[in-house]
Amino acid sequence: MEDVRRPEVLAPAGDMEKLRAAVAFGADAVYLAGPGYGMRAAAGSFGPEDMARAVAYCHSRGVRVYVTVNTIPTDSQMDALPPYLESLDAAGADGLILSDLGVLALAKKYAPRADIHISTQAGVMNAVTARMFHDLGARRVVLAREMGLDAIAELRARVPADLALEAFCHGAMCISFSGRCVISDYMAGRAANQGACAQPCRWRYALMEEKRPGEYFPVEEDGSGTYLYNARDLCMIDHVPELLAAGVSSLKIEGRTKSAYYAAVITQAYRQAVDAALAGRPLAPVWRDEVYAVSHRPYGTGFYFGPPGQYTDDARYFSRYDVVAAVESCDGAGHARLTQRNRFFPGDALELVMPGREPVAFIAGEIRDGEGAPVAAASHPKMELRMALPVPAPAGSFLRKRRTEERSGHGIG
Repeated sequence: MEDVRRPEVLAPAGDMEKLRAAVAFGADAVYLAGPGYGMRAAAGSFGPEDMARAVAYCHSRGVRVYVTVNTIPTDSQMDALPPYLESLDAAGADGLILSDLGVLALAKKYAPRADIHISTQAGVMNAVTARMFHDLGARRVVLAREMGLDAIAELRARVPADLALEAFCHGAMCISFSGRCVISDYMAGRAANQGACAQPCRWRYALMEEKRPGEYFPVEEDGSGTYLYNARDLCMIDHVPELLAAGVSSLKIEGRTKSAYYAAVITQAYRQAVDAALAGRPLAPVWRDEVYAVSHRPYGTGFYFGPPGQYTDDARYFSRYDVVAAVESCDGAGHARLTQRNRFFPGDALELVMPGREPVAFIAGEIRDGEGAPVAAASHPKMELRMALPVPAPAGSFLRKRRTEERSGHGIG
């Protein structure tokens, strides 16, 4: 079992590519899902053989694996749960993330070697509830996203020392209390608490009067409409020392449906932030900048310092960069085999993103195809390429290109 007082960077792993990226770029632990019982049905899942391989891969690199079992099951789903839990126990999962008390009882019986983690879906906001779950065998609670830092510090002081506290530090936020949403059920017939949320909180809404069909009236008078339920993305990159001081021992990054590049960049940013906080030094500005290098909505600090506020102009994502290639292999001289992700050309200004070091800027030189013939552009998706990099780079590194236009003006509120 892990030391609950040692800060942990917990990264999302929607599939094996994302898992490898999270591990390579500094995760202490990853969380993922099997086929069913996870709150992100749109994310990739790991079947029994893949789950065993994922756990073995992580354990060989000193990384823990937590599996989400945090939907609210029906009776028929509960009947199918024991063999699934047994498979997770056999695979060596370090922890099971759950919210339903019946699932907790079955997990203790059918997956006795895995720690019990109480999901944010359970809405833990007070020490009495946290202690109750601890009495039932929980080793960790994932705190409700609506808690402020002062409340977390008070809860930490009132619960057993061996109960770990996990809290979200980065990613998309849900407008409903700790993800307990039924808007998707009503609006799209997709059950959020079964992992199939359609995210209607991101839709643009207007009024229509029943005798004027087809005439839409914006809810606000500026003519652009409004996004009534839209939430800012959470970003606590500037406040990692405060999270640790409040007693949070696991900093969780949301994003199992995001890309491997997202998992890599955000994991590395928080790895650097945690290491800087533990060393008592300020975070280097380059790592703060990295949270803007991925696709995101306007950032905020959630409920940690008071009401989070909203951004209701739109629900668009924006980013400073496009990923143009991923490194498949590279020799000691920097000669690399790449897989193309977006179009780029010789002479383009690029950045090489690698584990454990700052991005390296360079100008793309000659690009060759997989057979070694020069090409004028890397223009075909998944195209195999060869190119010289400025420094040797491990497999799983990324090449990115800065966008010529960038939405701006949305800082960390």
